[in-house]
Amino acid sequence: MLEAAHFTAAAKRQGSYALPADYDGVVNQIVLHEAVRAHLNNRRQGTAATKTRGLVSGGNQKPWRQKGTGRARQGSIRAPHWPGGGTAFGPLPRSYRTDLPRKVRRLARRSALNAR
Repeated sequence: MLEAAHFTAAAKRQGSYALPADYDGVVNQIVLHEAVRAHLNNRRQGTAATKTRGLVSGGNQKPWRQKGTGRARQGSIRAPHWPGGGTAFGPLPRSYRTDLPRKVRRLARRSALNAR
């Protein structure tokens, strides 16, 4: 039977108590891995960002007329293939939040205690 330490609010060890029979030593590696990944994902800040062609300042006017110059047609100097242009498909701020079902969280907690 597995025992767990009991601490007071002042962080002093008060003794130990026996854990229920659910903590029988079985470790579910897959669920434990999912729980660790979810915890690490939830810690991520997710603030990486680049400017797309619409967010870069300037570039409203056509750089040169459509026909008659002999050059390739261009619509904006902020297009991704121009120097100083926006980034195509760059990162934008997003949430990496990962939620686990309650039963999976409980199984992962039991597996973590059994693994120690």
